[in-house]
Amino acid sequence: MGRKFFVGGNWKCNGTTDQVDKIVKTLNEAQIASPDVVEVVVSPPYVFIPMVKSKLRPEIQVAAQNCWVKKGGAFTGEVSAEMLVNLGVPWVILGHSERRGLLAESNEFVGDKVAYALSQGLKVIACVGETLEQREAGSTMDVVAAQTKAIAERIKDWSNVVIAYEPVWAIGTGKVATPAQAQEVHVSLRDWLKTNVSPEVAESTRIIYGGSVTAANCKELAGQPDVDGFLVGGASLKPEFIDIINSATVKSA
Repeated sequence: MGRKFFVGGNWKCNGTTDQVDKIVKTLNEAQIASPDVVEVVVSPPYVFIPMVKSKLRPEIQVAAQNCWVKKGGAFTGEVSAEMLVNLGVPWVILGHSERRGLLAESNEFVGDKVAYALSQGLKVIACVGETLEQREAGSTMDVVAAQTKAIAERIKDWSNVVIAYEPVWAIGTGKVATPAQAQEVHVSLRDWLKTNVSPEVAESTRIIYGGSVTAANCKELAGQPDVDGFLVGGASLKPEFIDIINSATVKSA
């Protein structure tokens, strides 16, 4: 049994009720590959989660864009894993480069978040990735391995984790890792899991790519043996997200 293709749409801090209605309508009316072929998750801003959940076709799941590192309490502005579970939200994105960069979330903090979210029954899309300076210095794998290690040291069960490799230099820039560059990091990450966690976890864990994925480049990226799907930013707000979801059929062809 191979790894099922996984496509996540990260809407980030975008949308009004009218815009969200339009995106949901587009998704509901689209011809998309069967759930046997692809698992699809969309991640609206917190305030729109109940609205999206109530209107979206059932085979597309909903993710939160973040959650707090421990149980709720006196943490103004935060949302706890328990709240997401209470709302019936199955997934959460953690460690996105924007939070690592803008809010100085450390590898250890992200690792703690992943462990706590999993302990509460959430499934996690855990983001890793290097900056342009780090890539140019030749330290891509050192950076990505350190980010993954901080998670691996805190969890035992990987069955509810998807790793999203997102080179920071390719997010929202229009630059995209070539299929060969994406495959190189994905296979190195899988080798790291094999050596440091277990061959079974390495084989079964989905490693998805994020960074300026579009309808134009998704099929070639999807064709890489170790690219198990995508975490899509800007394009997930547009009709081309359907084409990106359907690129999953490259794997089943």
